[in-house]
Amino acid sequence: MKNIPIALLRNRYRQFPFLLTMAFLAVSMAAAAPVPQARLSHAQATARARQLVARMTLDEKITELHGIGDATHYRIVPGVARLGIPDFQMTNGPAGVGPGGAGPQKPATAMPAPVALAATWDPELARVYGKLEAEETRSLGSTLFESPDVNIARVPQGGRVFESYGEDPWLDARIAVADIEGVQSTGMIANVKHYLANNQEAQRMSIDEQIGERTLREIYMPAFEASIKEAHSASLMCAYPKVNGAFNCENAPLLKDVLKKEWGFDGFVISDWGATHSTVPSALNGLDLEMPTGRYFADDLKKAVESGAVPVAAIDEMLVRRFAKMMEFGLFGPQPKPVPVPAFEHGAIARSIAGQSMVLLKNDANLLPLDGAAVTTIALVGPYAVRPETGGGGSSHVVPIYAITPYDGLQAAVNSRTRIAVLDGNDIAAAVAAASRAQVAIVMVGDQDSEGRDQSLELPAAQNQLIAAVAKANPKTIVVLKSGSAILMPWLNDVSAVLEAWYPGEEDGNSVADVLVGKVNPSGKLPLTFPRSVSDTLAANPDQYPGAGGAVHYSEGLDVGYRAYAAHSTKPLFPFGYGLSYTQFSFDGLKVSQQPGSANAIVNFRVTNTGKHAGAEVAQLYLGFPPIAEGNEPPLQLKGFRKIMLNPGESKPVELKLDARSFSYWSEKTHAWQIVTGTFQIMAGDSSANTPLKTTLTIH
Repeated sequence: MKNIPIALLRNRYRQFPFLLTMAFLAVSMAAAAPVPQARLSHAQATARARQLVARMTLDEKITELHGIGDATHYRIVPGVARLGIPDFQMTNGPAGVGPGGAGPQKPATAMPAPVALAATWDPELARVYGKLEAEETRSLGSTLFESPDVNIARVPQGGRVFESYGEDPWLDARIAVADIEGVQSTGMIANVKHYLANNQEAQRMSIDEQIGERTLREIYMPAFEASIKEAHSASLMCAYPKVNGAFNCENAPLLKDVLKKEWGFDGFVISDWGATHSTVPSALNGLDLEMPTGRYFADDLKKAVESGAVPVAAIDEMLVRRFAKMMEFGLFGPQPKPVPVPAFEHGAIARSIAGQSMVLLKNDANLLPLDGAAVTTIALVGPYAVRPETGGGGSSHVVPIYAITPYDGLQAAVNSRTRIAVLDGNDIAAAVAAASRAQVAIVMVGDQDSEGRDQSLELPAAQNQLIAAVAKANPKTIVVLKSGSAILMPWLNDVSAVLEAWYPGEEDGNSVADVLVGKVNPSGKLPLTFPRSVSDTLAANPDQYPGAGGAVHYSEGLDVGYRAYAAHSTKPLFPFGYGLSYTQFSFDGLKVSQQPGSANAIVNFRVTNTGKHAGAEVAQLYLGFPPIAEGNEPPLQLKGFRKIMLNPGESKPVELKLDARSFSYWSEKTHAWQIVTGTFQIMAGDSSANTPLKTTLTIH
């Protein structure tokens, strides 16, 4: 609470039609500590679930295989009181607690967007992020949290890029595993989604994604694989599109063969809302629960069972999977009474994560951080200068408990004598006049990404014009971007500083100000490449994006994101992994040791803070593969990273481990991972485009 001045909240609530007290009332509804019910082992839970299912009538079984939706029920599978089966309530994510339950959506902590979480490159923060969201999900009466979204940002135009973790499978997997562990540590069921390759919103309900086996295994599956094998996500959501001719929720190769057999997934599969397209194929090919209603898994499924088209044993298995997980998580029997959500403590966590997620893209002449004593006049202009950006749109939208405006946050952070002129930028002439009178101009612009539609990488023309005009009027112009994905910057050379703030969540004003004035030294790194133009993305070829004739061809193969830029020697606007700091770092002492008799290796080097401020650096490790007969790997790919905090002049060692999988590719000849023999390039540095440390390692 101490990090969120009450005075600022009073100012905020004067500007909007509800009272400050509502913030406290909204979060008193219920948040719960981890469930105290006895949590069974998987074997115990499975045995009890089988006993329970054996007592159910066919009608009761059918009732438990789909959701219901009416004026009083939403995102729920009703229980069976006779057998002690509780209602199963789900709540959407992953940017905070979204829609769930009947009636108006309830307020929750609006967290920084998941893409911002990925920009922290910090799994420990992801664990905290997941735990907080799970606690608040419990507060709203749910037992499953629909999160995380681990789909790869194949194209930056994707409407749900802001909901996910960027373009790299390794970074994606590390953040996802930690997030799921945080969620499930509270007794909440996580729901990794959307399986598989839900990489665009354009035609998402019908598009057929043609993806090669190797590309699936190396780019689009690893985060899901890690979520199942390492984090043990209790549930998974199958996606809308088709993959290689079959809808995801009835795709036997993906659901039965890979997910349940090969990866050993012992949880349950739910459909995305309206992603079920059949009764018998879905029931036989791996779907366990249809949502939001029973279009295919109600009367039609009962008829299919009665006719023998779907064996009773098949629906029994679907039920056992869900009930067993609920029992494992202690969700049968009496549940604890709710406890109040610590609104401001959770807000402080959101503020901290947002600050650590922001990426400083440009900082000419060290304009940032602002000198609070020297700067006495500021022009704060733009559409996102007059309102907070708490998150993206669609099913992940969070109704924030409160929100800090940019003005309130900045005014609290600077000298009390500093005068801040605030304009929305609609009148460019007025904005220019204000900027010309101020020592510093801060232009806050952004986009409004949402599920259901893809996006242009261009800011609205009026925003680009505003930036150009203000920059011409004031050489000390700072642009703060609030976006869900990459943004094109035709004005980049004309401004002094650029800060990518993503969607900061409810603490927008405070968290952005923290970075601008140096209370937080920016340490975020880009989780996706920022292109120079749309022609540098897959949109240059409509067959690849958004598709033609009902299909989209992933003919780029492994060349996704920074891999493509490296493979084609294309220079991006800002590379994957890039981000500046208010201090400087150096790398040295690279050593690689291979463990005898294995492909495992350990990479050691040192990072030193050579600047004048304490700060955090993300040390990144990339591999370059030797030639492969079945087709070469991209020139480099991320295989490890570590975020480290350093005081001025301080050095710390970094040790990163590489296992056999690190040196492997997916062979379409053997349908298995194969270790590559030959000489690998080992590269370490601070981005995919800056790896000053280089050596080689030969695998025999």
